[in-house]
Amino acid sequence: MKKLITTLVLANGLLFSTSSLNAAPSQGYSATQQLGTCLVDSLNGKERKDLAKWIFFAMSAHPEIQPFAKVTNKDLDGTNRFVGGLITRLLTSDCPSQAKAALQESGSLAIQNAFRLVGEVAMQELMTNQQVTATIGAFEKYVDQAKMAELSQ
Repeated sequence: MKKLITTLVLANGLLFSTSSLNAAPSQGYSATQQLGTCLVDSLNGKERKDLAKWIFFAMSAHPEIQPFAKVTNKDLDGTNRFVGGLITRLLTSDCPSQAKAALQESGSLAIQNAFRLVGEVAMQELMTNQQVTATIGAFEKYVDQAKMAELSQ
């Protein structure tokens, strides 16, 4: 049961990076913030891209998205293996003292919040690509500019 809870906390932190470490205590630089910084500083560009790939693979499992993604079980297992090893390395080799302090300060929520930052950084790695930016901005040709202009009058 504890393993399941740990897995859910880490996955939630990586996948749902809608809020960052701002939810952490505001007195100084919290242990959660220190952990988040250590985790991010310990990642290289390839690892950030591979984390973003894992996030994409996870989202592609949704029934409404699945038809558009060709993620094989082998692909999924490989990326799960990578993320499992990466999380183990980050928490037990790269940032163990920060992880212990964050857990003592805020429990599992600290780990979740620290990994939210990791998820945000992983996604930024992809979002800065010109092709991704162009694809995201492609909807603009369908926006009614006249109606949008009315908003500022």
